[in-house]
Amino acid sequence: MKFSLQQSLLILERTPFILKKLLSGLDEDWILSNEGPDTWSPFDVIGHLLHGDRTDWLVRVKIILGPEPKPDFKPFDRFAQYEESRGIALKTLLNDFEQVRKINLEELKSFNLQESDLSKTGVHPKFGTVTLKNLIATWAIHDLSHLSQISRVMARQYKEEVGPWLEYMPILQN
Repeated sequence: MKFSLQQSLLILERTPFILKKLLSGLDEDWILSNEGPDTWSPFDVIGHLLHGDRTDWLVRVKIILGPEPKPDFKPFDRFAQYEESRGIALKTLLNDFEQVRKINLEELKSFNLQESDLSKTGVHPKFGTVTLKNLIATWAIHDLSHLSQISRVMARQYKEEVGPWLEYMPILQN
């Protein structure tokens, strides 16, 4: 599939809704369980997504679209959610994520991006030069990656419970 801003927006717009429907009202066993040391629970992932929307994605879009010379992107703290989400209810995180994402996408749409804008560049601290198209595509795939991660982590809570059906459950295979 070739990049399409509209196709990317369809994913980015749906993510908060999907997460809210999937996770709201679930017991903490579903929400706080992870896959072991140094892995994330669904709660951690929501905090991570919220932090990214607050501090990273749209900030980098603005850098790319801004005047020359452009500052390099600041490194993203992939673990900030541990501190930022501490003591906050999942319901609040989900609502905050939904609101911040809505505002970010409204602003992104307000730029009325043209095909020529998608080839504008910024400098990532690890990858070097990246395009706006790369950034927006990554934003959408980042969402899908974490949706998959949440599903996998939740599914693995029942790994031992599926009995002989384990062989038909690729999500439970190591």
